[in-house]
Amino acid sequence: MNEKELASPSRRQLLKGGAAMAVAGLGSTVALSANAACVSIEEAKFDEVVDVIVVGSGFAGMSAALQAKEAGASVMVIDKMPVFGGNSTINGGAMAVAGSPLQKKEGIEDSVDVMVADMLESGRGMNDVEMLKLVCNGTAESCEWLIDHGVEWKPFVQHFGGHSIPRVLQTVQSSGAGIIRPLIKAAKKSGIEMRNQAKLEGFIKDESGRVIGLDVRQGYYFPKDRTGKMVKIGARKGVIMATGGFGNDIEYRQMQQPEYTSELDSTNHAGATSEALKQMMLLGANPIHLDQIQLGPWASPDEKGFGTASQFNTIATYPSGIVVDVRTGERFFNELADRKARADAIMTRRDEQGKPVYPIGFTNAEGAKDAQTLAWGLKYNVIKKADNLDELAKIYNMPAEALKAQVARWNEAVTKGEDGEFGRPMQKAMLLDKGPWYGVRMWPKVHYCMGGVKVNTASEVLHLVSNKPIPGLYAAGEATGGIHGASRLGACAVAEGVVTGRNAGRHCSQSQPVKLNLA
Repeated sequence: MNEKELASPSRRQLLKGGAAMAVAGLGSTVALSANAACVSIEEAKFDEVVDVIVVGSGFAGMSAALQAKEAGASVMVIDKMPVFGGNSTINGGAMAVAGSPLQKKEGIEDSVDVMVADMLESGRGMNDVEMLKLVCNGTAESCEWLIDHGVEWKPFVQHFGGHSIPRVLQTVQSSGAGIIRPLIKAAKKSGIEMRNQAKLEGFIKDESGRVIGLDVRQGYYFPKDRTGKMVKIGARKGVIMATGGFGNDIEYRQMQQPEYTSELDSTNHAGATSEALKQMMLLGANPIHLDQIQLGPWASPDEKGFGTASQFNTIATYPSGIVVDVRTGERFFNELADRKARADAIMTRRDEQGKPVYPIGFTNAEGAKDAQTLAWGLKYNVIKKADNLDELAKIYNMPAEALKAQVARWNEAVTKGEDGEFGRPMQKAMLLDKGPWYGVRMWPKVHYCMGGVKVNTASEVLHLVSNKPIPGLYAAGEATGGIHGASRLGACAVAEGVVTGRNAGRHCSQSQPVKLNLA
């Protein structure tokens, strides 16, 4: 090693050194952290006791809670925010399903193996293959389970970027609320205790190291740390962590990806922070892929958060339009590539000073007919309307002749059924032969954390050192890591959340209970 390397150790070297010191400090046995109160079963006293505590109320949390309840367990759901649902409520409500009845109705041939292959390709081969297969195998049955609980899908299949074939179903509301609301309604009807403004402060474990409950701050007002009252809630069978990602925790995400500063907006709700992940890590949970943070390539710099452009671009621009560089009027990537490929391509559009040069995504009235946020986007001037391509070019200061030549080349590709420029899948490509036109400026936003804690196929959280389950601790959804590898395909968050949530609920409810005492 040379002097420069000695003076400036790499990130990999630092991580290895830190891990080595941590292991050395553990000695021959696995030490459990100081964040969890360790008490004997006989001495443990709780204010309340249930079979299963679910932390988080998104797709994974509500699916876990309902599945555990359907298996006969008593269940409590806690969420630190004043409103249930988290990121799932503002999600686009799209679920990738392999072998759905709607696919068969449209004559689309699909299989679990094809979906697995698509997700492996998008994940750059970094995926946890066993968990990936578990998710894909469960999509068709979980889709029907959601229908049984009141979820309604649009009557057609969509083709999202990175999927080799159309397999995406979407709620009639074009929102994750179309899933969360029916699940919350079903949960309350079934007797599940739903408790908001209840923040996890720490785990309680017995002398054997099993998680038997939580210290919870009730009456908590996010983000005021000292608000509320501390209570102890026991879990006879286990705790399921469905706490999502940390996309809006700017300090922590910047530790993983230094370039993801506060200047880069996020689609996440304010409560998408890292404290629950850190609590699991203090218990010894193995964190993987934390630096794999996805940017949503369909967002616009002209609005905050998820906004109206995200749904418009997902439903209209990407499958039925094209994206061009304003300086040339020409395409520069495959609009149906996976999210990482698209976001990376868009982020290259910069001027000599490194400042963004926002690309324009556009389609015509036919392409935008199913975009439910079009009217709102127009109202708030995020989406702009033009009667012809010359007007569209003028609005966005693009070279009109080059733009028209690009549209002509695209139409030739649609007629031939082959995109010779960028290899885009053409199953649902359409001619852009007449206006009016609808355009939107585009720039990625922090959207999803592929990393989290490692779990096995029983959704048990695995220990960093022993690689064995931490007794009584389960996790599901975005709180876990490894399923998506380097990049999540669109519509696979709902698939992952529902399938792994149900899996966690099923296994946790079947675990051997411990006897706990009330205070």
